[in-house]
Amino acid sequence: MDELSARSDADGGTAVVSLLGAADLAFARGDTSAAVDLAARGADRARRAGLHGFLPDAHTVLALSALRQGDMSVSAQFADQLRDYALLGRTAHGPSQCAWAAAQLLEVRGGPASAAQLIAGIVTDDRLLLELLTSQPTAAAWLVRATRKLGDEVLARRVVAGAGALAVRNPGLCSVGAAAGHAAGLLDGDPDGVLAAAAAHQDPWAAASAAEDAGKFLAARPAERQRAVEAFESAADGYAGAGAPWDARRVASRLRALGVRRGRHPQYVGRSGPDASTLTNTEAAVAELVSQGFTNSQVGERLFISGHTVAFHLKKIFRKMDVASRVELTRAWSRVPGASREGARAS
Repeated sequence: MDELSARSDADGGTAVVSLLGAADLAFARGDTSAAVDLAARGADRARRAGLHGFLPDAHTVLALSALRQGDMSVSAQFADQLRDYALLGRTAHGPSQCAWAAAQLLEVRGGPASAAQLIAGIVTDDRLLLELLTSQPTAAAWLVRATRKLGDEVLARRVVAGAGALAVRNPGLCSVGAAAGHAAGLLDGDPDGVLAAAAAHQDPWAAASAAEDAGKFLAARPAERQRAVEAFESAADGYAGAGAPWDARRVASRLRALGVRRGRHPQYVGRSGPDASTLTNTEAAVAELVSQGFTNSQVGERLFISGHTVAFHLKKIFRKMDVASRVELTRAWSRVPGASREGARAS
């Protein structure tokens, strides 16, 4: 695919497909920076070749990469767009992937209820569910968590049944089998089953996700505290290695709740430039979310800190950026050089 994408004589469709395929592979191995670059180049080639049906594929990779990196401005930008791609049939293939990506972004922005319609639409449609679990096996575990948050055990069981049936039909595909085991372990509350799935996952991010889920089950059992710590440590390291600082910070907060502090914290993707150069990474993340209209409490939930800590950071941000209100911060933040860099590449 690298060879094809570099060839000047490659036709538009071949070049686009090779770039987007390479972006998918980079995302799966945890190289989100490469995934973003390849997907952006694929989107540009698709536009120039008039192959607009491939744009949803590129935007899905860009959105999910931004979500993993903790870049909420880019993630939010894509949520409604991907939902429309899926619902209005504007994608050449894979509408379920667009719907799943949009559901994840909407959940982060407004909680599970905001994504309920998309989630139910995927799970209750046999074709869409099979398409999603085939192309994105890790979606099985996410769908089980999401449907259970919505209080819908029927939908959760439907996901597990679909993932299990797919694994039975494809015994040679490790990723499919691991995803089925992960989903089943979540449904049954079985930490050992989920840990087995973590060991079987080929995708480093998926392995970290399974380790985190196992850690949550174990942390609820006082006698299993040490195993919970080990599972969370494994998850934090896995997320950091997979280019997912957002997830790694969440696990660090779970470890703190167990009395364990990690020496280093993964970094969020932030905005750079003279106006924001004095902000710490956490302050930049707070400024990013506040500029999108989130309350202190909502910012705290997304950064895994308290609302009081958000207010403390906000005072320092106001002083450093010489602003006196959230409205002024939003205006100033929109003018930070590089603020819409990724968005411009994806538009």
